[in-house]
Amino acid sequence: MKAFLIAAISLSIYQTSNAQAPVGKIDPTTKLDTLEVACGMCQFDMTGDDCALAARVNTRTYYVEGTHIDKHGDAHAKDGFCNMIRKAEVQGAFSGEKYKVTYFKLLPLDKVAPKKP
Repeated sequence: MKAFLIAAISLSIYQTSNAQAPVGKIDPTTKLDTLEVACGMCQFDMTGDDCALAARVNTRTYYVEGTHIDKHGDAHAKDGFCNMIRKAEVQGAFSGEKYKVTYFKLLPLDKVAPKKP
């Protein structure tokens, strides 16, 4: 039982630290933007069939390609993308109605945007 408990705690710590790892590498020649990110359906009222990561750029919202909503922790956790709007440092470009990220780093909770009313 003790070994199981240690393994469960170790796995939990690994998943939490792994979930916050940046995606991609920063391109020093490209501007780094800080955007609001969240679940497109749950927080930004976008259309879709499933929870998916979206970013707000100025007043428009775009679904994100290049990373996945579950790569940055549990989307349905208290601090997850389906329950609150977070901020992320990103680099990328628009591709039609999507925002393709080449770099994505979720910022700590003290940089969180207010939750949708």
